[in-house]
Amino acid sequence: MSVQSHLIMIWLLCITLNVEGQVVHDAEFYILKMQNGERWDQEDAELEQRLQQLRQKYGQPPNIVFLLWDDTAFGAVGFPALQKNFGYSTPNLNQMASEGINFTRMYSEPSCTPTRAAALTGRLPVRYGMGEVGMPHEFSGLRAEEVTIAEVLSQAGYTTGFFGKGHLGDIEESYLHNQGFDEALFTPMNQITSLFNPQANVANAVLGMFPEIYPPDPYRLDSPGLIPAGWVMNIEGKKGQPGREWCGTSNECFAKFDPEAEQRTLAFIRRSAEQKKPFFVAYWPNLLNFMAMYNPKRSVAGLMVADAFPAMDNFVGVLMQELKSLGLAENTLFVAMADNGPMVHSPPAGWGMLPMLYRGGKGDFTEGGVRVPAFAWWPGTIEAGQTAGDIIHITDLYTTFARLGGATDAIPTDRVVDGLDQTALFLNGDTYGRRDYVFIYTGKELGATVKGRYKRHWLGAGEVAGSGMPEAYYDIYMDPREESPQLVPLIYTQGQFNHMVARHRLFKRKYPDVASGKGIPYTGLANARPETQAIGERVRAVISEMPFTVEDYLEYQIPGADKVGDWGD
Repeated sequence: MSVQSHLIMIWLLCITLNVEGQVVHDAEFYILKMQNGERWDQEDAELEQRLQQLRQKYGQPPNIVFLLWDDTAFGAVGFPALQKNFGYSTPNLNQMASEGINFTRMYSEPSCTPTRAAALTGRLPVRYGMGEVGMPHEFSGLRAEEVTIAEVLSQAGYTTGFFGKGHLGDIEESYLHNQGFDEALFTPMNQITSLFNPQANVANAVLGMFPEIYPPDPYRLDSPGLIPAGWVMNIEGKKGQPGREWCGTSNECFAKFDPEAEQRTLAFIRRSAEQKKPFFVAYWPNLLNFMAMYNPKRSVAGLMVADAFPAMDNFVGVLMQELKSLGLAENTLFVAMADNGPMVHSPPAGWGMLPMLYRGGKGDFTEGGVRVPAFAWWPGTIEAGQTAGDIIHITDLYTTFARLGGATDAIPTDRVVDGLDQTALFLNGDTYGRRDYVFIYTGKELGATVKGRYKRHWLGAGEVAGSGMPEAYYDIYMDPREESPQLVPLIYTQGQFNHMVARHRLFKRKYPDVASGKGIPYTGLANARPETQAIGERVRAVISEMPFTVEDYLEYQIPGADKVGDWGD
């Protein structure tokens, strides 16, 4: 069969599946399905029987708890022996890993916002304009047309809650209680807001953000100018109701946020148990307070990240014990993972962002940026003591959660869903994965492609790329740090990698990328401060003096904006 015929067959298969109302995946899935479909069908029949038995036993589908935290290298959590060498410990997360599955090839996106968007939608964030990291004022966010896992599971009778760091935009449609969650307490932005206070300005952690603490500047013509006046740190809300600003913008409010999110998570679980309703709850802590002062130190290392781990780790222990006490543990899947690699590019002194085995970190498409610790715990269903070498991507959680919840019919079929159903991997363990590839984007650009043990870099391929012999091919088993490009893999994989991308881009032509949602920041808040309301008023006043509309202004795609990322992107 010619390459062209092969592509056409894949294309027709996709169109047929879409017409039949089935979920559309990327091209590589159909290649794997053609070769493994019969075995997968048999596995699925057995899995469905097991899931049905569980539903009959407990009277409902399984509960799902999803913990996502920041900036941690693979190996830094879940491996006690390594932790001994770095002066800290996470005993509860380590216990979780030892009592369930420790995934060794979990891929995230390179930075916070893209990973969080991918987790909620099951789609590569480049497809809907969420591939860049936002900062206030962003004027954009997760668009209303995306169908989140909360919306999918809600249609199957789940109650849904979100408590923690959202970082999915500052516009009303992106608020988590407007994205399918029954209740939410979330941050529109990231941990950098812990520095957006006069104390940080006094300490020179930020400069010029609070003009009131400086002598009058006789040269200042624009107020507020570059300062994001009226920004909001935390928002709470319930589905179908206006949001409310929670607490304020001080560092004290930042410090109160994670404990509040923990209490709301536990309360949500208890209420759901009393109501005998299946629940999906996301607890995504801020974890890092840039102004935190640990005295006494919480770890032998005494580094910021090491000292921040105990609070989150303690809550993991509390959460597992609470699930056991409520009699829910054996009908609850608990997944915990990091959102991307550590901040290794010009990190703050004393933070201890460990690069570990793989090269690179936050913002990179190398393994160090996207290979993260991840564990799944489900007593009685997931066999303890497992280490899985299968490739899994964060988008796969979307489709897997939907399958476990009996909600696959609610997954949209009018777009590419990148997440694959990995129920077989979760329930059967190592070697039962259904993915051997990953496309890794940095902003809007395809940075690298992984296929099994091999990886090709599309960006930064070296000065000789034009000769047809690019320095871009890596064997991850032999060279996990991607430091020594290999000639031999290039010879027999170059054409295959090229056609992987061709198929991927053909699908993108059929299902084009769209922009993120756009709007005035922080609307829809019942208790909005005057300075927050003034954001929209100021925009409309400014635009009235210019030869374009507010809509033109909001929709304009800023050239190079996707190159300005989060901590080294």
